[in-house]
Amino acid sequence: MLSMRRDVFHAIADPNRRAIIGLLANQKLTINAVAEHFPISRPAVSRHIKILKECGLLVVRRQGRERYCEVRLDRLSEVAEWVEKSRSVWEQRFDRLDEYLSELQKKEKPHDEK
Repeated sequence: MLSMRRDVFHAIADPNRRAIIGLLANQKLTINAVAEHFPISRPAVSRHIKILKECGLLVVRRQGRERYCEVRLDRLSEVAEWVEKSRSVWEQRFDRLDEYLSELQKKEKPHDEK
């Protein structure tokens, strides 16, 4: 089976994985404790955790017999950077659209005043 290279964007594409990140944002939990928060099977939660680990968004540390999940929010900086670049592009496009619409309104006004 081919191994798919996963990235942060792949990790956050799924609502369950986003919810797991949110759940672990302020606390470490065991895999079983994470699974208790979701209406999906424990194996499904484990698969989501595996993907989050592969993307570097989560680490699992063994403490005694338990395995605790810890989120690595600094990895989301890649997403923040992409969003910021995209926001800049879209703001420029909307500014140009505003200018264009203003020009159209100015051209139409003389006809409306008749």
